[in-house]
Amino acid sequence: MERGSLLWVLSDDVEAVELDWKRRVNVVKSAAHALSYLHYECTPMIVHRDISSSNILLNSDLEAFVSDFGTARILDPNSSNHTRLVGTYGYVAPELAYTMVVTEKCDVYSFGVLALEILVGKHPGELLSLLSSPLSLQNIMLIDVLDPRLSPPTSQMVAGSIVLVGAIALACLNADPKLRPTMKQVSHVFLSSQRSLRNPLCTISLLQLVNGEMHVEGSYQAPHC
Repeated sequence: MERGSLLWVLSDDVEAVELDWKRRVNVVKSAAHALSYLHYECTPMIVHRDISSSNILLNSDLEAFVSDFGTARILDPNSSNHTRLVGTYGYVAPELAYTMVVTEKCDVYSFGVLALEILVGKHPGELLSLLSSPLSLQNIMLIDVLDPRLSPPTSQMVAGSIVLVGAIALACLNADPKLRPTMKQVSHVFLSSQRSLRNPLCTISLLQLVNGEMHVEGSYQAPHC
């Protein structure tokens, strides 16, 4: 792909600025649709197992494609699907460390890390460490963790899309895999009509996103599976 990996683009200040908010939201959407296809359109289901910014490739128009299926696994509904631990450090679902059972919800967690990384502009390791104690997110505003290399969005529609991505990312990072949305649900949300932000972006905290307080028209609630 002409523009290389998302990891490389985000690590280069000039390239990162060219990947503006609208393009970043589209990268998240493309990854969601690709994973939904793997999980629900392929028979049997395919789990990628290594979703990360280094495995998202961008073409000359900065459109995203999921790559590197070297660790992908076809799930057998008649087996336990035990596996060795694979994937990129910082993106692997926490339950894999102690169950060693791969499910599609492992990809959902990795997607959550990826989506947050696209908003933050770098791997969101510090934010991930705070998710175990959600109250610590109360005083962290979404606008303060967005990539500082980009100006805050002026369009309410773009701002609404950023809030939506943030809320979905945090839902996907739920420690309990059963409470994470499916990629089909995530893809469906992105295919629905655009949402305009009701409240100023600067007033929205990460805790509000975790709690499903979206502040956008047609609020999305994280599904309970």
